[in-house]
Amino acid sequence: MGDVPALEENTQDPLTEPLRKVLGGTTAKVMAEHLGLHTVGDLLHHYPRRYAERGELTRLADLPLDEHVTVVAQVADSRVLTFNQGRGKRLEVTLTDGSGRLRLVFFGRAVHHHHKELLPGRRGMFAGRVGVFNRKLQLSHPAYELLGAGSGAEAVDAFAGRLMPIYPACKQLESWKIAKAVATVVDSLLATGWAGVADPLPAALRAERGLPTLPEALEKVHRPRTKADVELARARLKWDEAFVLQVALARRRLAEGQLPAVARRPREGGLLDAFDARLPFTLTDGQRAVSREIFDDLATEHPMHRLLQGEVGSGKTLVALRAMLAVVDAGGQAAMLAPPEVLAQQHHRSITEMMGELAEGGMLGGAEHATKVVLLTGSTGAAARRRALLDLATGEAGIVIGTHALIEDKVGFHDLGLVVVDEQHRFGVEQRDALRSKGKQPPHLLVMTATPIPRTVAMTVFGDLETSVLDQLPAGRSPIASHVVPAAEKPHFLARAWERVREEVSAGHQAYVVCPRIGDEEEPAGARRSGGRGAEAGGGEGADGGDERRPPLAVLDVAGQLADGPLKGLRVAALHGRMQPDAKDEVMRRFAAGELDVLVATTVIEVGVNVPNATVMVIMDADRFGVSQLHQLRGRVGRGSAPGLCLLVSETPEGSPARARLGAVAATLDGFELSRIDLEQRREGDVLGQAQSGTRSSLRMLAVIDDEEVIAAAREKATRIVAADPELERLPELRAALEALLDAEREEYLEKG
Repeated sequence: MGDVPALEENTQDPLTEPLRKVLGGTTAKVMAEHLGLHTVGDLLHHYPRRYAERGELTRLADLPLDEHVTVVAQVADSRVLTFNQGRGKRLEVTLTDGSGRLRLVFFGRAVHHHHKELLPGRRGMFAGRVGVFNRKLQLSHPAYELLGAGSGAEAVDAFAGRLMPIYPACKQLESWKIAKAVATVVDSLLATGWAGVADPLPAALRAERGLPTLPEALEKVHRPRTKADVELARARLKWDEAFVLQVALARRRLAEGQLPAVARRPREGGLLDAFDARLPFTLTDGQRAVSREIFDDLATEHPMHRLLQGEVGSGKTLVALRAMLAVVDAGGQAAMLAPPEVLAQQHHRSITEMMGELAEGGMLGGAEHATKVVLLTGSTGAAARRRALLDLATGEAGIVIGTHALIEDKVGFHDLGLVVVDEQHRFGVEQRDALRSKGKQPPHLLVMTATPIPRTVAMTVFGDLETSVLDQLPAGRSPIASHVVPAAEKPHFLARAWERVREEVSAGHQAYVVCPRIGDEEEPAGARRSGGRGAEAGGGEGADGGDERRPPLAVLDVAGQLADGPLKGLRVAALHGRMQPDAKDEVMRRFAAGELDVLVATTVIEVGVNVPNATVMVIMDADRFGVSQLHQLRGRVGRGSAPGLCLLVSETPEGSPARARLGAVAATLDGFELSRIDLEQRREGDVLGQAQSGTRSSLRMLAVIDDEEVIAAAREKATRIVAADPELERLPELRAALEALLDAEREEYLEKG
């Protein structure tokens, strides 16, 4: 993508002003450290989560357990109780809103002060973490701000008839303190008539869509007089996000389309034809259609950029292999990047098995059109590594499968024509880029993901990739039944789960038991609050190992307890990512060979592990994993002719959001449906890949699931504008907004794609 020149006007835009100049150092420091807000623009784009109306109270009945909340409610009663034979005092205050009740508890010297303030009938905003004591919801020592009575007439007036913004807050900075900071900033901008604030949307586009100016939208979103104000502001701010992002992606597509690449066409009667002839089954219609799309792309003189997504077990690897064989037929080489090591080895095993003598190029017994298929990982021995490097440099090896080891400087290719990346969320952008740079000309790129992504998400995240979808399962795949096991409420259900495992083993099958943690960590258990996808030591995506909860269950503990307890007499082994590669391989080999009955593992088995005889999976602390991850894990069973069973064990209470999430996973096997649910629950925090590039998401208003129409319309407009003016010379404000979105890191992220 061409460098976007810095703009004179941009330096004068008041939205780029550092917050410390406007709010003072202390508040600015807390905002930067805990909310990621650094400039006036960052704060103004920190939109209210919702609005409370005067006389309308938050539904206390819907409070999520163990989350930090802000509620607007009324004091129903307040009493001081003594304990410890009168030596200790505690204040209990009951809040109500007509839908439910919530208890506030204060201890110690603060009791007297709060008792005087929190009188029955008083109304206020209360913030804290929702806990449970004696089966009742409560906030301990919440922060609060009383509304109305006792405030000056102006403050009362400000609340009367006005929608009250409730901001996404944190323990260090409550919603109302953020509201005061926003008010300070808005007042100072109003005083200058918002002078110098650049509006990224072209005026013609704004008029066509009936959208307000940016200053108007920012004022309405933070100080709405009516619900219509909020709607108008949201419509405009959603357009900003969708449009600027789509302009970035449109420029990316334009730049990619101008790069040269070598066209790779499979030759008749070559390796691909020989491979197809030896397949023991026919391709599904979906596999044929997607292969055609890929072959059409490979035949062009611009680099293919395609996302291949599909259900677990839909045959993505087979489609990718056929693409690699087509490139080898055309005289090129193909590299498959597959983390972690266990997945790379799995791919190497299944690909060489599928190819048979076609993978034995240069060897005795190799077929006429054969090529060499080499494996390169961190644990490849020195002699094998030297041989593999030589085979790649000379072109003897047409296909290489490997981990990060492929990216090292020493690895050189004779003619790299195609890069296949499996499970793109596991790979940093830099690694993908480093591999692509090993081609004499940009190689074609195929990204595979087993986490199905709704079309609009794909359009937002991978706007520069063409998308192919495999939504058909090959014949012979068995159905998987899924059930939630509420271990706390019904311990006998968990006992029954272990009985089911024994029954499956008696019938000649095998089982997985998955835990969120390894169990040999040096840090205290649960110290890491969240562990990202597949983070073995700290719980899965969506995990929260906070202090209030017990540490997540660990493989090493559970394996021992099962072997000595409910699964005594069965052959149980543990598998996790910190084992030595040889030990890991040995356990996987024994499990695949049927020498083990039960494998207790972390998410290391999440992708690529294929044991058709495994029919049951028990996921412990299932609430500590994300929806997509649970779906991925579940796809490891039911891969043979016997039906699969997945048991989601959780101690979360009925009615909690985590339990609802597990219910959704149990209710459907449709990965696309589940990814929608996942996204609606998690929002788009890492939609732009910021999870990889380490920066905040730029999607604060846009919900990619709900705003399909906005995204599609923005994409169409952006494509037209960029085609007419690639450098955006006629739209300096838009160019400035693009600079703000694409700070160096995001620019790099999109560049490397």
